[in-house]
Amino acid sequence: MRQPLPRVPMNRIAVLIGVKGSTAKSLHRAAGCKSFDIDSETGDVEVVWGEPGTYDPVKAMKFPDVIKAIGRGMAPKAAIRLLEDGHFFELVDIRSYVGKRSNQQRRIRGRIIGSEGKIRKLIENLTDTQITIYNSTVVLVGEEEGLAAARQAVEMLSGGAEHGTVLNFLERDRRRSRLTNRSLETIEIKDDPVPLAGGFENLVPGLADVSQRRSRRMRASQVDPEDDEAVESMMELAEDEQVDWEEE
Repeated sequence: MRQPLPRVPMNRIAVLIGVKGSTAKSLHRAAGCKSFDIDSETGDVEVVWGEPGTYDPVKAMKFPDVIKAIGRGMAPKAAIRLLEDGHFFELVDIRSYVGKRSNQQRRIRGRIIGSEGKIRKLIENLTDTQITIYNSTVVLVGEEEGLAAARQAVEMLSGGAEHGTVLNFLERDRRRSRLTNRSLETIEIKDDPVPLAGGFENLVPGLADVSQRRSRRMRASQVDPEDDEAVESMMELAEDEQVDWEEE
């Protein structure tokens, strides 16, 4: 099956090919495709997949996003993470917030990057994502939960939110995620408790002895008074019993 992929900007073709074709070979190998072709003059990219069952259909579905991420400025090693299970791609277009005005786009890029790249790095660390800013687009790669938070942070900054507000949001989201994961980790299914031998009386020290004495008394109260042997047996004291008396 032949599949056309997103066209790559001319200034990103060399990055996609790599030194002596090393990047293209890595992409070819990681995707498991039959062939991977790049037109260095036009930026057109095409991939050919083998017969069904010879390649991973999930990778075939994600591969266009890998090429798009590289074309939008992301390093190939970071973009290849998209082929892993649980990693996804998001793209935010700054023009949706400030239009085509280049000076406004530059201002928003500066807000997202921050002084010496600190804001971008904080967002990446708090969400475990990788972020690349290229012209009017922001490319994000990461796991689903962190990716959603990172995208929202970028959109908040693009919409004019203060840096402190955005970072507070990310901190709260991270704490919530940790609490959720911790509660899931502590769930434990226990077997039904095995009752102690002898029943409830073994739960209270001395209760079993009291129960035995009571049983003896109940049996004694049922002795036939005409049966001399039974009456005599009833009158015998157990080792733990005694009779105390005194004159008034």
